[in-house]
Amino acid sequence: MSVRYRIAVLAIALLALITAAHAWLNLDWSSMVNDFLPRDQRKLNVAYIPVTCHLTCPVTDYISRRSLDGNIFIPKKFQGFPEIKEALIADRMQAGFMVAPMAIALRSQGVPIKIVYLGHRYGSAVVSRQDGPIHSVRDLRGKTVAIPSRFSDEFLILVRALERNGVPRREVHIVEMAPPDVVGALAVSAIDAFSMGEPFPSQAEMAGFGRILFKAQDYWPDFMSCVLVVRQDVIDRRPQAVQVLVDGIARSGLWLDKGRPHRDDAADFVGRYYYSQPPALLRWALSRDLQRVIYSRLAPRKPDFDMVRDMMLQVGTLDRAIAFEEYVDTRFADGAATATAWRYEPGQVSAAPPAR
Repeated sequence: MSVRYRIAVLAIALLALITAAHAWLNLDWSSMVNDFLPRDQRKLNVAYIPVTCHLTCPVTDYISRRSLDGNIFIPKKFQGFPEIKEALIADRMQAGFMVAPMAIALRSQGVPIKIVYLGHRYGSAVVSRQDGPIHSVRDLRGKTVAIPSRFSDEFLILVRALERNGVPRREVHIVEMAPPDVVGALAVSAIDAFSMGEPFPSQAEMAGFGRILFKAQDYWPDFMSCVLVVRQDVIDRRPQAVQVLVDGIARSGLWLDKGRPHRDDAADFVGRYYYSQPPALLRWALSRDLQRVIYSRLAPRKPDFDMVRDMMLQVGTLDRAIAFEEYVDTRFADGAATATAWRYEPGQVSAAPPAR
């Protein structure tokens, strides 16, 4: 056997070893194995996008993987709500986070999903340029304002603010824009303002050219934007799996609201391992003002959703007064009412078992 042949064999073996090591360290084996389990034994696939409204999803995954039980669902990152909608309809995702008006509209159109929990409260704002002419809501007259979707609470809060300040909606140029694009658009003055959820208001502030014109809670006390939805067939067939999911999300919300060290820790591991965003950006959004976004009091309440539904009817994004019970299932929030925060301190290697 020639030296050249031996070197080639050794190189191929080394390459195979490196490839195998890379796969072992970087592939999500639990997700891959999950797809081959019997349908009723699989962990639920849960869709999210990298925004603070959905933070409880990666927090639950990160901490539960360090608990005795291991991961309780499979999180899947998407870049936008339309993709999540299609994945839910096609049953590629069994649950997911999306803006409340979109969930209501989908259910009204016959898509078999139900809202089971909220993602957060507060956490959205209207942002204008620091050096621009917009200093009040009235200054939005004649300006271009970006929103994530007509089927979003960020659109509804903008409409409410305009109405409260006597500015006809027709006098403001409202455009739909993907959330990751709004900060760059504001930086080059392609838009005059945007209404978005975090961390995009924080990103514009950190860059030095963005200014918070108003926060959502200034015009909408107990503002909510994103909700957790689950397919109806999963609710019917696997209610216990849905309860485990909601319990985990509830525990993560309580954990996040324990204080700044927990927020800072979440900013670090979520930014690095889930969102591919600078942890400093998430710390700005989560920790500078602990009331900027909150993750407790997340049970869905009828008065909140009646208001969203009625505003959707007013702006023309809903064509019938759908009943609360038709698109919300409160059983799982009720079941999570006694949940306690994860027993996981920032920087711990593993999570302690739940308190009995």
